[in-house]
Amino acid sequence: MTTIGFIGAGHIGSQVARAAVANGYEVVISNSRGPETLTDLVAELGPKATAGTAEQAAQAADVAVVTVPFKAYGSVPVEPLAGKIVIDTNNYYWERDGHVPALDEGRDTVSGMLQQHLATSRVAKGFNHITAADITTTGRPAGTPGRRALATSSDHDDAAQFVTDLYDQFGFDTVNIGPLAESWRVERDQPAYGVSQNRDELVANLARAERATAA
Repeated sequence: MTTIGFIGAGHIGSQVARAAVANGYEVVISNSRGPETLTDLVAELGPKATAGTAEQAAQAADVAVVTVPFKAYGSVPVEPLAGKIVIDTNNYYWERDGHVPALDEGRDTVSGMLQQHLATSRVAKGFNHITAADITTTGRPAGTPGRRALATSSDHDDAAQFVTDLYDQFGFDTVNIGPLAESWRVERDQPAYGVSQNRDELVANLARAERATAA
């Protein structure tokens, strides 16, 4: 049985954990305040869920989900995630995270920076452009007309495939954007960000994306 470790247990992390447990995964969840603050969530999730520190969640994980504020990505444990697929849900909000010139000027991407930090892991973008509540309420069986689609992006084919399979289990179609260098197309303020869209609409919105450039 695959164990998904969660580095972060906020709105998105908690909802992905709920969907994961509902689909038969075991989960180990962590946050910055300590496992004792996750008692209620673990009780809700049931026997497939445990809480731990970020290091423990990373160590236990077959696959990890990083879902912390972008400004905290440098605190994500590196060594226990070596060789593992890591799903990055993060978004850059300069109002919260402080200005990052490489992102403001379109020279890097959120997930690309996490991949640099986790150089021995295989990072894939996932769940960053859907509101938390929609993760467990808007999925539909494969083949449903108008089924909602979500994007992924990775420099590693197996990581993108894992996210694709997970999306399908959760009830979503997938559009693979390609390498992390293209993941800006689904970041904040782009047409594909935060809207409900089927696969064709997502493809069109990704094509409409316009990247910030240095002045």
